[in-house]
Amino acid sequence: MFQHRPPTAPPTPDNSDPWGPASHHYPQAPNGNGGGPNLVPPYLYDRYRGYPPPPGEGRSQPQPAPPPTQTTPQPPNQPALLLNNLAQHLNNPPPPSSQQQFPGQVQQGVGGKLLLLPDGAPPPGGSDEEKIYLLITELLDPETRETALLELSKKREMYEDLALVLWGGFVNVYPALSPPSLTAHSSNRVCNALALLQCVASHADTRSLFLNAHVPLFLYPFLNTTSKTRPFEYLRLTSLGVIGALVKQNDNSDVINFLLSTEIIPLCLRIMETGSELSKTVAIFIVQKILLDDLGLQYICQTYERFYAVGAVLANMVAALVESQAVRLLKHVVRCYLRMSDNPRAREALRACLPEALRDGTFAGLLKGDMVTKRCLTTLLMNLNDRSES
Repeated sequence: MFQHRPPTAPPTPDNSDPWGPASHHYPQAPNGNGGGPNLVPPYLYDRYRGYPPPPGEGRSQPQPAPPPTQTTPQPPNQPALLLNNLAQHLNNPPPPSSQQQFPGQVQQGVGGKLLLLPDGAPPPGGSDEEKIYLLITELLDPETRETALLELSKKREMYEDLALVLWGGFVNVYPALSPPSLTAHSSNRVCNALALLQCVASHADTRSLFLNAHVPLFLYPFLNTTSKTRPFEYLRLTSLGVIGALVKQNDNSDVINFLLSTEIIPLCLRIMETGSELSKTVAIFIVQKILLDDLGLQYICQTYERFYAVGAVLANMVAALVESQAVRLLKHVVRCYLRMSDNPRAREALRACLPEALRDGTFAGLLKGDMVTKRCLTTLLMNLNDRSES
């Protein structure tokens, strides 16, 4: 796992000479089985792996539902709610049968579905579970939301598993990340929520609140996935879109400070190498915006290790662009190189390691209609040549 360093980016402790020989590389991506180095703070992952039952509680069988005439509430000795069962409660319970009607109430849940106990049985009539579930579903209705919030606040001390139910509504997708088992339906649901977060991240009045709440950290596990399936690729792309909305604004020094302190760059670099073309484009856009900030340029160019990590990925992208001819990616690659040439030590290194395809006119035809990128490439080459002649 990457060590967290302050945004002023002091030299790494494993290399006293910031621009000495590169003896280390960025950790490799974790394998599909969840092994290998981890780029996400462990306190996030600890939340996804479920919770054991409280001490002294076994997995007793749930009591059968009482007949419709029974109105006395049952004693609250139901099985403990586990985090890995919450998706069944809140998202994908089986449709109710005619024998599973709640006494004296209209049967509803998320999307009109019945909310069930961990083993799939309906909650007993009048039980705490039934009342809590109904109140949670009422949070979705603007007409009942205020009353439901009031009732839940009153019952928060009475129902010890309320926290698990509420938390499961936010993080029940995380267990599907490793091992990768994310379905298209779950991916679409999460991406729809992320699209709403993107509105919060891009608005000038809520962007700082979004950062202060550290909401982007909850997206890092999505960016840390490596599965090439469409649900995971869609999830990574939408998560990148939220980060991209943060850095897109002109006055984004606080955003860059936050992203550097939470090690976003290694996550973006891996996607720039292994993601789809669209994901690569958004990831390199984020890196480019970080470089355009003086603090970001200082951070990346302060040690040879960091410069090499970024430069190696950019060089690999240039080699791939010779075949793919993706002009959108090429535009961002050229601008990243141009910005790094503003740093004296990085400029000296680029004279030796700038890919030959950017020097010999390989992309002249591709850039024929893009005068802005063509001008950036010309300026980059002039910067390198002028400094070497002096």
